[in-house]
Amino acid sequence: MDTVTQFAIGAAAGQVVGGRALGRGAALVGGLAGWLPDADVLIRSAADPLLAIEQHRGFTHALAFIPVGAAIAAAPFLARRGWMAKAGAVYATALAGWATHAPLDAFTSYGTQLLWPFSDVRVAWNFVSIVDPVVTVPLVLGVLLALRLARAWPAAAGLAVAVAWLAVGGVQHLRAAEAQDALARARGHDVARARVDPSLGNVVVWRSLYQTADGRLRADALRVPLFGRAVTVREGVSGSVVLEREIAALPAAAPEAIARAARVWFWFTDGWVGRLPGAGVVLADHRYAGDPAGLVPLWAMTLRPEDPSAPVSRTRPRLGGRGLGELWLEVTGRDPRHRPLGAVEQARLPVSG
Repeated sequence: MDTVTQFAIGAAAGQVVGGRALGRGAALVGGLAGWLPDADVLIRSAADPLLAIEQHRGFTHALAFIPVGAAIAAAPFLARRGWMAKAGAVYATALAGWATHAPLDAFTSYGTQLLWPFSDVRVAWNFVSIVDPVVTVPLVLGVLLALRLARAWPAAAGLAVAVAWLAVGGVQHLRAAEAQDALARARGHDVARARVDPSLGNVVVWRSLYQTADGRLRADALRVPLFGRAVTVREGVSGSVVLEREIAALPAAAPEAIARAARVWFWFTDGWVGRLPGAGVVLADHRYAGDPAGLVPLWAMTLRPEDPSAPVSRTRPRLGGRGLGELWLEVTGRDPRHRPLGAVEQARLPVSG
């Protein structure tokens, strides 16, 4: 999740584990440890634009790295006067903070290499958005109140609320997946694979994305209310899926760079790739879009097979101006484009791409 949330959950866990021994300092130790795994964003290279996405949520987010990371996070605090005698408590507090980071990230849809170095599988449970205030606010308030009162229970309460909301996200994810299945069946589509992801900051409006047996991607917005069963859909667009072998087979002046780019991109996106118009070969990551019913991605990769000096670059497509106000209309159920799920029958979607 975002860095504020990661610091807050680490601080809360630190206060619960080390508050008695370290006092208010436990929040700082746990918070720093909860934030530090995201320092992997500094691993990047101007010569290799895909190195950053290859390394982020990599080894620093692995379960096996937690004890090592905790030691790194604890080390600066052991230089503090009197804290060397509390080295065990400092390490335990850092361990608690670091241990919160990767599992929390895995509840989002980005993908986290929890099993490194044994596997490079990107674990993504898709329960909550990368930014969700219902996770963040209770944690921040719990930490602040715990510091003010010099008690651990507000931090524990904040953790409990955050965990409860993750459970709500799990239930909503299941309901969204069931709605997606009903939508595909109503259209008569043979689904090869599918995913549902929460839209920004909520677990009510979900991005439905599925691939049909004929290689088409279908994107729709599903509104799954927290109470009641009245799921609605805003029908979106479709586009063609692109396969890794199509990209790897491109005639190229720098074939090794193109082959590596294809391998990393399809691993990173879990194969949810489409082609966009533009100079060169523009490959979208269709897991994410500014519009949950659209296929204009948040980011893409551009290949220029004929250019050996710069064959690969990152791209940010124009999102078309969709804002938070429009999303809020959907979340609150006031978007007139939504209609009952049961009203969809063998719909033909507009085609893009």
